[in-house]
Amino acid sequence: MPAPVCAPAPARRLTRFALAAGAGAALVLGGIAAPLGAQALGAKIDNDMSLCAPGKGPAVRLEISGIRSSSGNLFVRTYRARESDWLKSRRYLHRIDTTPRKGAMTVCVPLPAAGDYAIVVQHDANGNREKDFSSDGAGMSNNPEIKTFLGIPRAPGLDKARFSAGPGVTRIAIQVKYRS
Repeated sequence: MPAPVCAPAPARRLTRFALAAGAGAALVLGGIAAPLGAQALGAKIDNDMSLCAPGKGPAVRLEISGIRSSSGNLFVRTYRARESDWLKSRRYLHRIDTTPRKGAMTVCVPLPAAGDYAIVVQHDANGNREKDFSSDGAGMSNNPEIKTFLGIPRAPGLDKARFSAGPGVTRIAIQVKYRS
């Protein structure tokens, strides 16, 4: 008589896979928010200053100065410090859209983890959501010089804007500069 055929090992593997897939689906379908590090690139987030409170983080408490007016929009984009992402369309981690305040203002930039990042601030002064080199202002972490070629601004390399953020709240300052 032939020996009975059992398949406990493949069934056990299938069960583990099904449990893992089911748990993943429950997280997605259950409406549990993904952590910041797992969100899609280019997400728009709010300026939530509570994320920069003592004992919080990782986050950047960003002091922005040199804002010429309270008109238009202020965009703060956070990039991982990778050449493959730096200043590429929709390759930023997230974007904070807020109303500018003439002079200076503070923004809280949450981070997925401690590490190296770069931040770009853009003041869309006329509110048209386009880059108008003659009226808009911009600045970057570490405040590198933004040179021009034939009147067109040329962004500095990532090495000039890169900074390290720790597990808590890191403080940096960016001065917005205008062409005219």
